[in-house]
Amino acid sequence: MSNKSGGLRGVVVADTTTSLVDGENGRLIYAGYSIEDLAEHSTFEEVAYLLWHNRLPTAAELEALRSQIASAAAVPNTVLAMMEMLPKKSDPMAVLRTMVSALAHFDPDSENLTDKDVALKKAVKLTGQITTLCAAWDRIRKGQNPVPPRVDLNLSENFVYMLTGKSPDATAAHAIDTYMVLLAEHGMNASTFSSRVTTATGSDMHSAVVSAIGTLKGPSHGGANAEAMRMFLEIGSPDNVEPWFKREVKEHERRIMGIGHAIYKAYDPRAAILRTRAEALAKTTGNTAWFEIADKLANIARGDNFFIERKLYPNVDYYSAIVLYTLELDVDMFTPLFAMARIAGWTANIIEQMGGRLIRPDSNYVGPMSLKWVAADQR
Repeated sequence: MSNKSGGLRGVVVADTTTSLVDGENGRLIYAGYSIEDLAEHSTFEEVAYLLWHNRLPTAAELEALRSQIASAAAVPNTVLAMMEMLPKKSDPMAVLRTMVSALAHFDPDSENLTDKDVALKKAVKLTGQITTLCAAWDRIRKGQNPVPPRVDLNLSENFVYMLTGKSPDATAAHAIDTYMVLLAEHGMNASTFSSRVTTATGSDMHSAVVSAIGTLKGPSHGGANAEAMRMFLEIGSPDNVEPWFKREVKEHERRIMGIGHAIYKAYDPRAAILRTRAEALAKTTGNTAWFEIADKLANIARGDNFFIERKLYPNVDYYSAIVLYTLELDVDMFTPLFAMARIAGWTANIIEQMGGRLIRPDSNYVGPMSLKWVAADQR
């Protein structure tokens, strides 16, 4: 049967216990828990445990996991030396893709994708190491020495610490932790699907994660929040929102990055949470311009028939861009931060896919038929 809409839209490829994305009603569930409840009460480590074990941890299990991730987060010096050799203008996601592949050579169990306990240990290790790689590259490209992770911090605190070399600011660490909770898992999205396709061949976890990183790198997936922020920067001022909308969107039919979603036909619940966080962060920092631009543009779009008829609402990328930029992260670091969060969901799906059948969809051939061979000197 031909899937004329393309993109495998509406095709179910697996059963899962990790998450439910209810696009019609704007709901997101992680292993039974609403994203609103998790964003309000949990930490990223709790969510990672939930996705890996299908239950929330006890206090002792949570502290054990925090400690395990922090203790396993160090990256071999050889890998850091490899990073030092890369061109400083390299895309951070390209660097992350290469370095995760390199990490496989330093993991004695890298080729084991049959033992669930071993896979869980690799998931813990990769969760810490990806955060270390992201922070290390941002420092290396700026001519600074990488800062090793501390074993006493949680993942979001360690990221801020390794990025700045200073004791982590509580407000920044909490905002990043909330962002990571919201981005940890999201159904059969493109990068999760690619990780499961790789896993289904019997390949290793590092290869599956590299597949996911390469997929997330694309601007239609993980790069959308960076594109949204570049759009806000182009607008520049709240006073310029309306003329920009009339010129770019209505006259030139330009897409508003961060508005509309492949699944959600209601308000993305993650965007609603991040809007509240973005507004609070704007007020506490005094840097309100970017939130005002984003909110004004969203309101104008929501009053336009084109957006109303197509049920186009702000998605998670829209307000997350404001949160991350207000925290003074470089725009090209937004997508690596996405990877830092989604590694929990990727590895949960990889573990769920282990031992499953090869994923081999069909294609519908629409090319010519019955062509006759002609010698090269007669073509």
